[in-house]
Amino acid sequence: MRFFLLMLTICFFFSCGKKETFKPRDFSKVEIEYLMEDSLLNVRALEIDGKDSFGFATSNGEIGGKDYDWSGGTIYRIDSIIRDVRESASLSFRLIHDSIVPNFRSLASTIKGGFVLSIESPSLLYKISKDSIKLVYKETHPKTFYDSMDFWNDEEGIAIGDPTDDCMSIIITRDGGETWTKLSCDELPKTKDGEAAFAASDTNIAIVGNHTWVATGGKASRILYSPDKSKTWEVFDTPIIQGKETTGMYSIDFYDELHGFAIGGDYTKPDENAANKIRTSDGGRTWELVAESQNPGYRSCVQYIPNSKGKELVAIGFKGIDYSNDSGYSWKHLSDEGFYTIRFLNDSIAYAAGKGRISKLTFRE
Repeated sequence: MRFFLLMLTICFFFSCGKKETFKPRDFSKVEIEYLMEDSLLNVRALEIDGKDSFGFATSNGEIGGKDYDWSGGTIYRIDSIIRDVRESASLSFRLIHDSIVPNFRSLASTIKGGFVLSIESPSLLYKISKDSIKLVYKETHPKTFYDSMDFWNDEEGIAIGDPTDDCMSIIITRDGGETWTKLSCDELPKTKDGEAAFAASDTNIAIVGNHTWVATGGKASRILYSPDKSKTWEVFDTPIIQGKETTGMYSIDFYDELHGFAIGGDYTKPDENAANKIRTSDGGRTWELVAESQNPGYRSCVQYIPNSKGKELVAIGFKGIDYSNDSGYSWKHLSDEGFYTIRFLNDSIAYAAGKGRISKLTFRE
């Protein structure tokens, strides 16, 4: 009996028996269901709320969604019809401005409500709740250009934009989005000449817990990193293509605190595939080029597939959809259908948006 117990204990500590290993899937196709098609539609800001629903904001100053929870507890549809009648039973829009047509590229939501942010001066940040649409931040500097927005929790959020001085523009809320404060350049790393960011897919910011990574681009393309929700910042170099206003990282995602991926290139030369894909396994401090001079070329958005142990990624852009199941070292082209941005509902279904369309994507082996 003692011998049996001893062997059982040894097996427990030294993992006797067969050890389970994760086997990534091998998607070979993507099924595309068109939820909305309209020649005037142009969407780079897309979010899902954990259910089979989505919200979006357009470059024409519209916001809408399919059963999207804008208000934190109650489904809120903005269902006024303006200008063009573009509404179905499940999709709705409303312009939320008077004379200015804001170009929305950023969207986020919390239990407090939804938030949309426009790019250039005047940059307008609206909070949308069940009973109101409220302007909570406005910036009129001639160089103002905001690229992306995200939240750490229901109270604290961040938005980033191009420099108006000698640092990236970063605004912070600590009160559920009611007020936003722009950080001083004394609190942030200094930008290099020609360093900015791209408002291509609302994925310049990656958040895991209290950790935050911001991808810059242009003539310099680096990582701004904060371990404490924007209280302190560091900056790390990357080997991604840079040196021109149109080069650099366009999108970044992290699977956990250590493993991240960024993609970009040069949107004016979308077929070029050298030095446009990088990955990290040490929390963004160092990066390596992967799939060097292999497709895909320029892509505007990359996302880890949930529950894939950081192995599976999808990259999307106006030149198509690509998939990796080995952490980005090799890629498979799944479709020529063009989109700007993508968000995963689960480990096989995602929503994607772009010029003229919002679609539901189902990935299959």
